[in-house]
Amino acid sequence: MNIDAQAFRRAMRQCAGAVALVTVGTQPGRRTGLTVTSACSLSDDPPSLLVCVNRNASAHAPIRDERRFAINFLGESHTLLALAFSGQKGVNGDDRFAFARWTVGVTGTPLLEDALAVFDCTLAQEFETRTHSVFVGEVREVRFCAADPLIYLNGSFHGARGIQDSVRLGDLDARRQSWGQFS
Repeated sequence: MNIDAQAFRRAMRQCAGAVALVTVGTQPGRRTGLTVTSACSLSDDPPSLLVCVNRNASAHAPIRDERRFAINFLGESHTLLALAFSGQKGVNGDDRFAFARWTVGVTGTPLLEDALAVFDCTLAQEFETRTHSVFVGEVREVRFCAADPLIYLNGSFHGARGIQDSVRLGDLDARRQSWGQFS
């Protein structure tokens, strides 16, 4: 069965994703990165994450070569930074780092100072698909702070506060009771 690529992309836009920057490069002038929604935890033993990176992305080869990278999950105040790292603003390579404050992680990789969560990783494994590589990073350093996350949904960035519909425990109890009528 062939699935139309446009239909697939439209369907995936309905699935909210946490927005992160993957950063790589230990030397100023040779740093780069990209915006992703394809990063997630893999295991806590050992602490590891995975991220899917298009082989055409500027960060792909450096991740392979340097065997280290960071995943910086963004807060809702980082929308312009997400756009800069996505390439939509015509900013490339090391110039992308001018839009925020950075520090250096234990692996030498740039870490966003005010990120929601940062995972400084060494490359543990790589799996190739047709267009992307799945990089598995073993976490060497973690940092986090309290902030509202930036998410990508329906083709644009959103703050979680703007779209969340709070659910109270009483609401869950009411739903359980109403579902009980169907059994």
